[in-house]
Amino acid sequence: MSSLTYRDAGVDIDAGDALVDRIKPFAKRTMRPEVLGGIGGFGALFEISKKFREPVLVSGTDGVGTKLKLAFQLNKHDTVGQDLVAMSVNDILVQGAEPLFFLDYFACGKLDVDTAATVVQGIARGCELSGCALIGGETAEMPSMYPDGEYDLAGFAVGAVEKSQIIDGSTIRPGDVVLGLASSGAHSNGYSLIRKIIEVSQPNLDGDFHGRPLRDVIMEPTRIYVKSLLALMEKRAGLVKGMAHITGGGLLDNVPRVLAENLTAVLKKDAWEMPYLFQWLQGAGNVDAQEMYRVFNCGIGMVVIVAPEDAEMAAAQLRATGETVCTLGTIEARAEGQAQTVVI
Repeated sequence: MSSLTYRDAGVDIDAGDALVDRIKPFAKRTMRPEVLGGIGGFGALFEISKKFREPVLVSGTDGVGTKLKLAFQLNKHDTVGQDLVAMSVNDILVQGAEPLFFLDYFACGKLDVDTAATVVQGIARGCELSGCALIGGETAEMPSMYPDGEYDLAGFAVGAVEKSQIIDGSTIRPGDVVLGLASSGAHSNGYSLIRKIIEVSQPNLDGDFHGRPLRDVIMEPTRIYVKSLLALMEKRAGLVKGMAHITGGGLLDNVPRVLAENLTAVLKKDAWEMPYLFQWLQGAGNVDAQEMYRVFNCGIGMVVIVAPEDAEMAAAQLRATGETVCTLGTIEARAEGQAQTVVI
């Protein structure tokens, strides 16, 4: 019997080394001064900035879900990396945290260096958009664990916020205004239903869809709200009373996460125009309106709650930093048995 190698067992160490070399330039562009050392060590070192007096660390982890299945089907891997970063950094942002660093986990059966490098380049792009360092990660090649051409992703973000400036929704009162920030598309949620609608309706994914190929509209990466919302929060402590990242559970299940039990958010469905992608999904899948609001962001990727006297200024500030903003509705005292978010 000839001498066996790891390559014979399906793991190519040289490919892993090649990937590390390919991604180093991407990661380098995301570095912050607090990073100590570079890519390749056993652990990543990060020094908390002296600008924080009482820093509280905020962490988040997430994946991309079944949007990856469409990435495999369409052989389109350049956007899911940004999705991965967005899902975690937008989550920790809602508590007032500035994202500091990010780590990724890429797992596959057989490592395709070109595909993996494309994915990590997207991760680096997401880190640049959120101002956090891609400080490290893990690439796992596990033969027979995944079908050929498929992989899985997980991401981990850590941020910091001053203890006195943590945003937890505790100052939200009846009469406060709910602002909605436009999404870039379906982001990374509801893709099991999207895939089912595609399966049933059989659209031409390469066909024109309001000026763009449908495949590009469906795979549009998740918008990252970090820089615009950090700029708003820096205007005045306490200005932003609460935020909700509209992810799995849509508008109906995410807004209540920042509300006290005695409050409800009343959103007006005519306050924004549902983007055509969601109109098409609703029609092609014959999806009930309430189901749409519970599964998809329906065009609103982030909700920001402010006092009524601050609403106009906050909206103007957000628009100046590139966001599309609408006044979604208001916070009201919750009636007995009433849902904590209603769309009327």
